Amino acid sequence: MSGSGGDRVAPVGALLVVGDVVTDVVAVHTEPLAPGTDTPARIRTLPGGAGANAACWAARTGAAEVRLLARVGAESARWHEQALLDAGVRPSLVTDPTEPTGTVVALVGKDAERTFLTDSGAALRLSPADWAPGLLDGVAHLHLSGYLFFADTSRELALVALRAARARKVPVSVDPASAGFLAALGPRRFLDAVAGAGVLLPNEDEALLLAGLPGPAGPGGVARAAAELSRLVPLVVVTRGAAGALIAEDGRVTAEVAAETAEAVDTTGAGDAFTGAFLAARLAGAGTAWAAGAGCRAAARAVTRLGGRP
Repeated sequence: MSGSGGDRVAPVGALLVVGDVVTDVVAVHTEPLAPGTDTPARIRTLPGGAGANAACWAARTGAAEVRLLARVGAESARWHEQALLDAGVRPSLVTDPTEPTGTVVALVGKDAERTFLTDSGAALRLSPADWAPGLLDGVAHLHLSGYLFFADTSRELALVALRAARARKVPVSVDPASAGFLAALGPRRFLDAVAGAGVLLPNEDEALLLAGLPGPAGPGGVARAAAELSRLVPLVVVTRGAAGALIAEDGRVTAEVAAETAEAVDTTGAGDAFTGAFLAARLAGAGTAWAAGAGCRAAARAVTRLGGRP
């Protein structure tokens, strides 16, 4: 499991990501936002989406074959398809007849932290009609973007995919995606929906929310949240930004993995990079802690550039 940069892994099986493709408008501003007037910013329009970003990072870090099922608008379908192909991902993009591609405006402050304005557009209109059993042919792992669970139609699709994978004994992972959307949906409803998944990949805020703990709770609270969640999902890997990652299995914390040092420019894609590299490593047979280390290294690279892609 060695190679360029120490993160490339031996190719084994295929990874299918079912999730979101969106257009990111990233605005980096070093001064506080000035209401009612202009604030200087560096602005870029980039391909994004949590599911698509994770797929691209998995391909970059060595997954043998990465496939992506997502829904986009006609106005940017070709652009997104080409961006995915260029990243080494095999896309199955459904073109929505009425809605445009989802758009996220990411406001990135001086501390590299981001605030999102989200128009889901076509992304969460992915439906069971877009699923086909053949999508799992040759697939060794299914990853579901948590954003799918926040709208009725896409949640139905996610459940169809999850059940189909379980019927074929294909392991499933889920990234909860958004603490704000989780709070609106309800933690219990989300956990009920992802029942049967084998891996949960929340960040600290999402883990605390799902475990019903108040935040901020400090390292002890995050560990407790991870342990509690791993009673429901066998493997829980909590990403903690500069604090690295915490692993819990079957009701107890089993490992902590240190983060890689990086000078952050934009933290937008850090979690997606972690997910992609983690899954690529796991597909190649790496242990959980080693895979989490690969995820931390990818996340450190991700924060040094604008946007969420490699």
